[in-house]
Amino acid sequence: MADRRLQVFYTVARLLSFTKAADALHMTQPAVTFQVRQLEDYFNTRLFDRTHNRVSLTEAGRTVYEYAERIFELYSEMENSVRELTGDVSGALTLGASTTIAEYMLPSLLGDFKKKYPEINIRLKVSNSEGIVSMVENNIIDLGVVESPVSNRNLLVEVCQQDQLVLVVPPDHPLAGEKKATLDQILLQPFICREEGSGTRGVIVDYMASQGVDKNALGVCLELGSPEAIKGAVEAGMGVSILSRATVEKELALKRLVAIPLAPPLERPFSFVRQRQKFRLRAMEELLEFARNYCQVHAGDLPRTDA
Repeated sequence: MADRRLQVFYTVARLLSFTKAADALHMTQPAVTFQVRQLEDYFNTRLFDRTHNRVSLTEAGRTVYEYAERIFELYSEMENSVRELTGDVSGALTLGASTTIAEYMLPSLLGDFKKKYPEINIRLKVSNSEGIVSMVENNIIDLGVVESPVSNRNLLVEVCQQDQLVLVVPPDHPLAGEKKATLDQILLQPFICREEGSGTRGVIVDYMASQGVDKNALGVCLELGSPEAIKGAVEAGMGVSILSRATVEKELALKRLVAIPLAPPLERPFSFVRQRQKFRLRAMEELLEFARNYCQVHAGDLPRTDA
């Protein structure tokens, strides 16, 4: 409902970047620039200073930003109040998820959610955990779901599920018959890992540090960008890896891979991450509540091994 020019201006002002605003609004950068110039023409003054490839608000821009923030808060309050009266739940949400969660957890959750709320349109962005947190920080996505701890205290972080990580080897590997695998055993093997910024890689590094082992002690032979690529490389005998147990269920059933629990065990949280916004759309509230209930009901669905 709000003036499109004001929405575009507010997004640029919040991110202090025309490029990031274009991404967040699913617009081209020239279209963003055009909307801002229209608003500047309306007020007959500049709202942004653009010097040395940096964007900053002018005094007039800061005034418009403060009023815009209050206007959009009132719009959100109004929309939520009316939808509560009518029982209507609709709108669009942009969800971001790290690779493991997007491939193995979200399809079922979002499928069930869409059956209940067909009028809510969801866009999904996939990146590693570091990228998803950055998108939340910059308001490019409404809600992130990540697989590693989040240190930014300005964000709201809510654990939804615990995930177990295991050593993954081919069936003919010397460790395949072991009941447990220690770091000392793993360090002797060629290791296949995710890229820097991946939640899985970060959790493994923290796990090693907790046992007094330097991260460089791993004999990394390959860095790959997805669990699927890593599983294929392990299956081909190129090395071993540590992955979420949930990502290898198909390969375990087909006896293409063997999963060995770590000693001590390694678990990590799957968490919702969002901005500390005072007001949120009803659609966001419904998605959060649905996801919380889904994680509680399906808490036992993530396969586990004896500790």
